[in-house]
Amino acid sequence: MTSQNWLVVMSKSPRLGRVKTRLARDIGAVEALRFYRTNTRRLLSRIGKDPRWQAVIAAAPDTSLEETGFWPDHLPRVPQGGGDLGERMDNMMLAMPPGRVVLIGCDIPGLTASHIAGAFKALGSHDAVFGPADDGGYWLVGQSRKRRTERMFNNVRWSTQYTLADTMRNLAGKRIAKLETLLDIDTGADLERWTATQRKN
Repeated sequence: MTSQNWLVVMSKSPRLGRVKTRLARDIGAVEALRFYRTNTRRLLSRIGKDPRWQAVIAAAPDTSLEETGFWPDHLPRVPQGGGDLGERMDNMMLAMPPGRVVLIGCDIPGLTASHIAGAFKALGSHDAVFGPADDGGYWLVGQSRKRRTERMFNNVRWSTQYTLADTMRNLAGKRIAKLETLLDIDTGADLERWTATQRKN
């Protein structure tokens, strides 16, 4: 296991009406919860035991830290802490031990271990890395933290077409790498597009 590579999975406890709320408005809370549970389990089975990094669950809410039956027992858990999404992501960047840190969520069904490996490789020669989503956001963000940990997420317009651009603006002058664009499942239309691509394959 390489202790210098930290993969932080930002994950909410699977509670009805509390996860994938935008998706739930289109397909219903029960179906949105089913998608979230299924995709999270598949994701963690793909990337949770890879020896190239140490995966860590950043759990929300903080009171869910000791819950059993959803997150794999072998993965360490840490609380996300308070604040908005940007503050919680900054918390994770600052809290991890020395080494490269990559953050991902649980709503990208196309995410594979190869993508994660590519992100850590990019951080060998860049200060930060992004996995762009086609809606203007991103499905992955990472920092090399060779010199310091940058606060990347101030004044970001979340869940908009400006999310990636706003975050990159906080890294002016830094060496930034980008991975391939993947589909982020936030709405019913996103889910339909993903399902259609799977039928073609």
